[in-house]
Amino acid sequence: MNTDFDAIVIGGGPAGSTAAAYLAMGGMSVALIESAVFPRPHVGESLVPATTPVLKETGALEEVDAAGFPRKYGASWTTAETRDLPPSEFSELSHAWTADVQFVERDQVGVDRDYTYHVDRGRFDLILLKNAEAKGAKVFSGVRVLRVDLDDPEQVTVTARLGRSEVGLTCRVVVDASGRQGVLGRQLKMKVFDPVFDQYAVHTWFEGLDRESLTTSPERADHIFVHFLPIKDTWVWQIPITETVTSIGVVTQKARFREAGAEREDFFWDFVGSHPRLESALRKAERIRPFTAEADYSYAMERICGDRYVLIGDAARFVDPIFSSGVSVALNSARLACRDILAAHRAGNGFSASAFRGYEDTLRRAVSYWYEFISIYYRLNVLFTVFVQDPRYRTDVLKMLQGDVYDGEEPRVLQAMRDVLTVVENDPSHPWHPFLGTLRAPAMAPRF
Repeated sequence: MNTDFDAIVIGGGPAGSTAAAYLAMGGMSVALIESAVFPRPHVGESLVPATTPVLKETGALEEVDAAGFPRKYGASWTTAETRDLPPSEFSELSHAWTADVQFVERDQVGVDRDYTYHVDRGRFDLILLKNAEAKGAKVFSGVRVLRVDLDDPEQVTVTARLGRSEVGLTCRVVVDASGRQGVLGRQLKMKVFDPVFDQYAVHTWFEGLDRESLTTSPERADHIFVHFLPIKDTWVWQIPITETVTSIGVVTQKARFREAGAEREDFFWDFVGSHPRLESALRKAERIRPFTAEADYSYAMERICGDRYVLIGDAARFVDPIFSSGVSVALNSARLACRDILAAHRAGNGFSASAFRGYEDTLRRAVSYWYEFISIYYRLNVLFTVFVQDPRYRTDVLKMLQGDVYDGEEPRVLQAMRDVLTVVENDPSHPWHPFLGTLRAPAMAPRF
């Protein structure tokens, strides 16, 4: 049966644009349907090194390199915590609450540099979308997908709104990269909200923040910063956007925002005020964007693939922004899914769910590592910096922070963190017990 396209990709963000580029480069006819007209603002501005090989393979890296985005060489943590951490048998160091890591400390397969980028997602996403088009994908912008008909065993029909008209396009396989709106997840009723990671974020951009004043080493001023707040399960991100513009976001559990009963601006400053050095620096800067909220962003899908469809990126799963994994999962899920799609295309045996088994297994394992790492991170709270500083675990922590989770091997640091957490949780008299966060997440809930 003839179809309009071999594949239709829903969504033109990093996952969709990357998938469209891979498929077009592999010889498939591809349509990409995006509801917005780019450039458009989007939160999620910091990359990890695991994005570099994918950008290189799809031919987008040269344009990203030329865009002038701030280079990201590592990550740093600060806190307003003033209590002394008692010594413990788990740490070989005299522990300090602050910590830093740099990507240069560990080689990563396929990564030819010791940095990645902080990006303005409006510009970055446009680069990737144009790259997909340059590779041969047909891009439809400002077109919203209304529904996907999967009933026909020979083809998929994607119905979209173009102006006041509805248009049906057919394909052999559909890739849902529609982000948090989750076209297929919503239509097939597959979305499951995380019962534990019920997080809420309020974020904005500041002009003129003195980033050097928030670090003891000027060369680390352009790191991504996580500022622990002395409020359980609450932190602030600090991400350079340009030489003078910085993204700042407060992340806490949604219940705390409801309990505060405050407007976004008041909520933001009330929480930032618990970290005096950070508040002082921000008060001297100029806010240049409205306060924006993100909520209900931790979820899974009961299925991520089926006959003639695959879900990638945020359309498949999102856990938490703490380690900037969103764009990495988007790009790497696109790479993994397209490997299976292209293999099925070459074999000519159709696009049954079994054709995507490799993608599903690899992504499930990788995201399960992220999920548990983040779960334990929140429970450990400021104790996490013990593992950053301890030479026994530092390299494995860095492996996770690089986004290097797709080789099928569980990072060794996870077991060490489990062991420490078990001992501290089960002993209320342990000197570290008072420092634990309140968030408790089972290792694999919800299932993905």
